[in-house]
Amino acid sequence: MSDPMQVALKVAASGLEAQSRRMLIVSENLANASSTGQTPGSSPYTRKTVSFESALDDATGAKLVKVDSVDLDKKPYRIEYDPGHPAADANGNVKLPNVDMLVELADMRETNRSYEANLQVVKQARSLISMTIDLLRSS
Repeated sequence: MSDPMQVALKVAASGLEAQSRRMLIVSENLANASSTGQTPGSSPYTRKTVSFESALDDATGAKLVKVDSVDLDKKPYRIEYDPGHPAADANGNVKLPNVDMLVELADMRETNRSYEANLQVVKQARSLISMTIDLLRSS
């Protein structure tokens, strides 16, 4: 039988890893929010999205979280009239990334809070394990 505190640490660690990957994707989206194509009519940067899934840990029986996939957002690109831009098509329109800064900032905030919550679980579990060891030593 697995120690419940060790299982809690493992579950929280999987959450930390998943949210860390999500933060990487959000930061990539933000960094490329204005990255257009290089040639006339070419496609710009496409927003990425992260999907999570529950994974069963065979050793402990715990349900862990992991990144299932990183996909491209199907939302259409924004079109802006800018005939002087190198990526402008014959009509002077430039395709801009389908990245919405407000959505990305909201995702970043949610990711940050989820990461902090998982980190707090790790701290609490470590503290409880340490207190248990101290109690056993003093007996």
